[in-house]
Amino acid sequence: MGFPRSSNEALTVTEMRSFEQSEALFWSPGHELSFFFPLISTDMNCLQYLSSLRSCAVQFHDFKCSPRKTLPCSVNMMGGISSGDAPRSLAVKATSGSTSSAKKNDSESEGKKSEIYSHNMTEAMGAVLTYRHDLGMNYNFIGPDLIVGSCLQSPEDVDKLRKIGVKTIFCLQQDPDLEYFGVDIGAIQDYAKECGDIEHIRARIRDFDAFDLRMRLPAVLSKLYKAINRNGGVTYIHCTAGLGRAPAVAMAYMFWVQGYKLSDAHTELLSKRSCFPKLEAIKNATADILTDLKKVAVTLTWEDNKCSSVEVSGLDIGWGQRMPLKFDKENGLWKLQRELPEGRYEYKYIVDGEWTYNEYELVTTPNKDGHVNNFIHVVNSDPTSGYGAVRKRLTSDDPDLTNEERMKIKQFLESCPDEEE
Repeated sequence: MGFPRSSNEALTVTEMRSFEQSEALFWSPGHELSFFFPLISTDMNCLQYLSSLRSCAVQFHDFKCSPRKTLPCSVNMMGGISSGDAPRSLAVKATSGSTSSAKKNDSESEGKKSEIYSHNMTEAMGAVLTYRHDLGMNYNFIGPDLIVGSCLQSPEDVDKLRKIGVKTIFCLQQDPDLEYFGVDIGAIQDYAKECGDIEHIRARIRDFDAFDLRMRLPAVLSKLYKAINRNGGVTYIHCTAGLGRAPAVAMAYMFWVQGYKLSDAHTELLSKRSCFPKLEAIKNATADILTDLKKVAVTLTWEDNKCSSVEVSGLDIGWGQRMPLKFDKENGLWKLQRELPEGRYEYKYIVDGEWTYNEYELVTTPNKDGHVNNFIHVVNSDPTSGYGAVRKRLTSDDPDLTNEERMKIKQFLESCPDEEE
């Protein structure tokens, strides 16, 4: 199994918290595995959202004084090939039975799906996390007007939220997330619309993908910020389990809008709900906005005119996706040009279907299973921009925002055009 993953230190939490509604969620010590087996295969590319972020950046640029530039960065790939396996997908086989046993079979099927989902979540998040879809919706108040929880499963859940004062349901799930557990999102949206006193909003973020979270946070928070200002009352933010995406969005809102220091927002969130938001994604998204969503031009090349196909995985699209390189006949090499935000990116090549890395370029240390990836550190090398110092401070261990920076972020959230659901 050669499917690569970057390694993260597992988080250990000694306290197990009881949740409202049910004991559906548990947290226990554990370690991340080396591979992520995608729950549901999808062709969605997280960079499909970059165009909308660019339009946000144009408006934000109106009150930035520094010009936008694209700086070149080139990586030349030459080297041998080592084999690896493509990622596997896990699926649940539906069971059939008599009418009298339908509920039992449905419960068993949901239980099995929850088990597989929890397994994949544990591998991807770096901590042992469990979600029981069959036990229904669960949630916690993070503040008097902010709730983080798991997904709605039926129109009846809308009424449950209305009874506790919820005016905005903010759904971060993608269509494959909903399809996996058989959630009829259309019925939920239609019922919320019929009620007239609650708004259902979708702002999709890919599950288990910290980079997609980073790239989506500016547009997602803009939609959330406008909805809260428009609707008032209590806001319910949810993903599937309410352990990764939803807590991260809530924490970013606390950091950007409500005036919390990031570490204080993290402490407050964990005191109410055991979860695992990706702090680095929030830090980098914050720096992205305050550096005008600036990107650096990167060119990857692989020199081998005898192979028939070259693809790259990882990088900014995640390990479950692949991008093809184009063959440059004039120079006899394969080439990929990309614009990336500042940061560190791991990637691997798939040459004629075989996973490989370049031993002549930057490589990671072997993980516990002996797998090695290439990596690139994308940096804005323009010394006059001042962006480097801003990003360094905001991606430090304990960052905070100045009053001016928080005001600029709010202006960005207000001016960012709404995206279609």
